[in-house]
Amino acid sequence: MGEAITEAAFAQGHLPVTIYDTELRCLRASAGAVRELGRTEEQLRGRRVTDVLPPHICRTIEDGMRRVLKTGEAEQFQIHGRPRAGAPARAWSVTVSPLRNPAGQVRHVQVTALDVSEQHLARERLALLNEIGAQVGSTLDVMSTAQEMADAVAGRLADFVTVDLLDSLLRGIEPKPCATGAVALRRAAQQSVLAGVPEAVIQPGEVDYYPQSSPPVRCLATGRSSLHGALDEAIKDWREADPKRSGVVRSFGIHSIMVIPLNARGISLGVAVLVRHRNPEPFDEDDLLLAEEIGARAAVAVDNARRFTRERTTALALQRSLLPQRLSAQQAVDVAYRYLPTRTQAGVGGDWFDVIPLSGARVALVVGDVVGHGLRASATMGRLRTAVRTLADVDLPPDELFVHLDDLVTLLATEEDTDAMPEPELEISTDLIATCLYVVYDPVSRHYTAAAAGHPAPAVITPDGAADFVDVPPGPPLGVNGLPFETVEWDLPRGSLLVLYTDGLVAGTQHDLGNGQGLLLECLKQPAFSPEDTCDNLIRTLLPEPPPDDVALLVARTRALDIHQVATWDLQSDPAVVAGTRADVLARLTTWGLQDIAFTVELVVSELVTNAIRYGQPPIQLRLIHDTMLICEVSDGSSSAPHLRRARTFDEGGRGLLLVAQFADRWGTRHRTDGKTIWAEIGLPHDRS
Repeated sequence: MGEAITEAAFAQGHLPVTIYDTELRCLRASAGAVRELGRTEEQLRGRRVTDVLPPHICRTIEDGMRRVLKTGEAEQFQIHGRPRAGAPARAWSVTVSPLRNPAGQVRHVQVTALDVSEQHLARERLALLNEIGAQVGSTLDVMSTAQEMADAVAGRLADFVTVDLLDSLLRGIEPKPCATGAVALRRAAQQSVLAGVPEAVIQPGEVDYYPQSSPPVRCLATGRSSLHGALDEAIKDWREADPKRSGVVRSFGIHSIMVIPLNARGISLGVAVLVRHRNPEPFDEDDLLLAEEIGARAAVAVDNARRFTRERTTALALQRSLLPQRLSAQQAVDVAYRYLPTRTQAGVGGDWFDVIPLSGARVALVVGDVVGHGLRASATMGRLRTAVRTLADVDLPPDELFVHLDDLVTLLATEEDTDAMPEPELEISTDLIATCLYVVYDPVSRHYTAAAAGHPAPAVITPDGAADFVDVPPGPPLGVNGLPFETVEWDLPRGSLLVLYTDGLVAGTQHDLGNGQGLLLECLKQPAFSPEDTCDNLIRTLLPEPPPDDVALLVARTRALDIHQVATWDLQSDPAVVAGTRADVLARLTTWGLQDIAFTVELVVSELVTNAIRYGQPPIQLRLIHDTMLICEVSDGSSSAPHLRRARTFDEGGRGLLLVAQFADRWGTRHRTDGKTIWAEIGLPHDRS
């Protein structure tokens, strides 16, 4: 009775079961095993697994049987592959059990295989989706994101993958596919199971025009995916319209194709094409559903990258438009500069620099850094740069300039949207905190005046090669309302090099702020460079890779006016000295060869000196500076500034400053601790021709 039941179980059992002896030869095979292996039980009897199954499968099974025969413990493992040629790929859960004789010795093993293909496929698809979610979109670069999708899919779901995006998308234009005519698609990514991707007809970055009847264009127009065999009418029409692709289909034996739309947030971005030629199994509906899910996730990542690229491009354009397009003309220093935007996901920052001509042939050098990134930081930078130029035009000392600038930043912070997320520790918007360094250089006295608002100190290298940082009191950042700002003054010889920079130059991924400043000094100690060469050398040495933060760098080599370019007279507070002063001025103009503007200069000098004698206080001094302009300065000990007003018809006075304003190119007042200076700039003869 027992033997009859056993025979019935082997003859009728649906589950693949085989019995092997200690030599790993087959003794019995169930009907299920016969069906799966494609051989009769007689054909299997006496054969080893190696005679029936592919090598990678039989090796795993035989190793398991040997372990069970040795240990007497059952084992379970999974195998994947095709049990015979032409059969579909399957996944099996294999159990190898020991069979003991009455004495308890293991004389045979039973191998049972359970088909778990559906569960295995579901796990593989879930793993692929998880990988897509984890890997695709890590760079916020459109091309890289597309390539991440192609890399994840090739070899697992398809043999060859292409990702084509609408050409307008990569040119910064909102993508709008045309419903009629050929559509231009730019190859963003491709990948293959074959080395070198030989199936591709174009390379990444190139544009191809897809005919209106092709499945990709239909997919873009309808927003629906499609599944095709190589003999489908749609594929035949496409091959007829594109002989080059037809040759690829024929050469590689492409037999199954999926076309997947890349749609995100209601916008059609492009299309992905997945094909099989090495895998003999055609795509099915489950594969199409999986590809659609992959395409949806990848499309969101591509759209995020597109939006980030667009915002970064806009911010960078705004940043560059707010930076000096051309430095103002001045003769005090030779200047070179560099601005490097960050290439990280944080976006463009708020670094800036400026060179501002001041009265008396002086110049202001400015470098600043707004905390934060993006459009908001760039806009804040533009506000601050404009404010600095306005305050500099008033000729405020550096520390007073920062007081007004700090008040402005505080005011702007109070006007910000209260919904903006603040820094938890600072409790104010980080985009409205800024650091700044403001340096004023006078080429007549070779004297520097500087103040800092939380900014790194400038570096100086003298003509003898000595390099060091200027001990500028750091001061609080703008917008923090901290300690007062302090000014430091020093003198430097002609030809000294002054380096102003933001922290992005010295605090990179390769070094911290302290080490970066040390490297900066080492670079400056090398043989003398021009400002342009110095900029290149610093960038090359301190930033061997793209910076993690924006970088603004300003390098200035000082000039000095020759003693013969400046004439100074100390005057008595007596109206009688005006006539003699005019004569002295005329003589000096003759020495300089400026007789053509003698009348204008005499008029301006006469009015300014008379004004100082009548309304000012001693001591009174007249100074002429022969630079790109003729600069006339009259200083006195009074702090009250004159105001331009329009005299009435019968007024005896009030016309002096009006005449100065009419004849001078520019004029203004510069306050000092011991009085004021009224200055006027008059164009040289060649400037007036």
